[in-house]
Amino acid sequence: MFPAVCVRLLSTALCLAVALPLAASEQHAPTVGQQREGVLFWPQAQREAQFRRMYELFPSDRAAHGTHVHALPEGKPLALGQGVLARYMDEHHLAGVMVLQHGRVRMQRFALGFGPAQRWESFSVAKSVTSTLLGIALQRGDIHSLDDTLGTYIPELRDSAYAKVTVQQLLTMTSGVHWNEDYADAKSDVAQMYLHPCVDGQAHILSYLKKQPRQWPAGTHWNYNTAETDLLGILVQRATHRSLAAYLSQTIWKPYGMAADAYWIKDECDGSDTGGSGLSATLGDYARLGQFMLDGGRIAGKPVVARAWLDGALHRQENVDDPDRGYGYLWWTDNDGSYAAIGIFGQMVYVDPARRLVIAQVGAWPHATSDELVAARRAFVASVKRAVDAEQKQPTH
Repeated sequence: MFPAVCVRLLSTALCLAVALPLAASEQHAPTVGQQREGVLFWPQAQREAQFRRMYELFPSDRAAHGTHVHALPEGKPLALGQGVLARYMDEHHLAGVMVLQHGRVRMQRFALGFGPAQRWESFSVAKSVTSTLLGIALQRGDIHSLDDTLGTYIPELRDSAYAKVTVQQLLTMTSGVHWNEDYADAKSDVAQMYLHPCVDGQAHILSYLKKQPRQWPAGTHWNYNTAETDLLGILVQRATHRSLAAYLSQTIWKPYGMAADAYWIKDECDGSDTGGSGLSATLGDYARLGQFMLDGGRIAGKPVVARAWLDGALHRQENVDDPDRGYGYLWWTDNDGSYAAIGIFGQMVYVDPARRLVIAQVGAWPHATSDELVAARRAFVASVKRAVDAEQKQPTH
């Protein structure tokens, strides 16, 4: 749901926003938006128990799977070292890890009582999925061009700072519209966006973002903005006349062969699926999603994602606070050509085209994120790559 640079200061603002005493006239059950923000502060045991049930706890739409299943055959076990995977998962409260190479399962392990048939909340991995759905909508002609302005698809924005922002600028988080994602400030935008009453039946973030002023010229400044990925979800749903869950089912889940239904949490105000988070799926289907990306966004040999989107999504478009990483179209990029969908509390779909490798991971980190947790995840990915490379250097007989 949020990047590392934003979550380091989480503890104060949303706790205040969710926990402030209510006036007597307002003492009622928390809204869905307040409850969703409160997820960030669940104790460890609740995270481990409930991340697998998010679609049951919150109103959600189903992304149905079909009768065809994309097989994930067993491959040669990857020699990572005795106990390495178990220690990595146990130390970081991970529920599942799966490694594919050339479409075959080379490593998998489940923990925390989680199993292959259960689903797990993906948090910001959903951002990358929403972006991919936009790439499909571009290929199918539901969206005409990345240069289209947001006002074309969302008329409510035509009198706002977003009116002339382009689809591409939304994809790269360079709208230039003011946004404060400071979690040490209870009055920051990110601490307020889901907390207000619904307005005219509009999604929380649509009514909130319409009031935001411009801070930089569009396209000139990268500023991570959680609400804008919900806005992208609204754009896709307006353009395709389908919920994100229904469009995901139609374009990827059924035709590519996911093995189980997925679910997407809905906004309480307008019933739209929230593009920035809320997608739950099985570990195997997250791995299949990575394989779909590794296959070049093709199904049965046919491209279903626009080439213009692929070229931008999987390559650095914007610099971030790490010289080895960049930001594409809501996908994180690495300098070696790898790319990833990443969510707080340990969620990841990592794709390494050079090694034909996919790593899917779900979990309940003890913190939303931290430098130490991120470093451990990167070290694990590096260890998988080293193991694959070591095999290539072994002599053949």
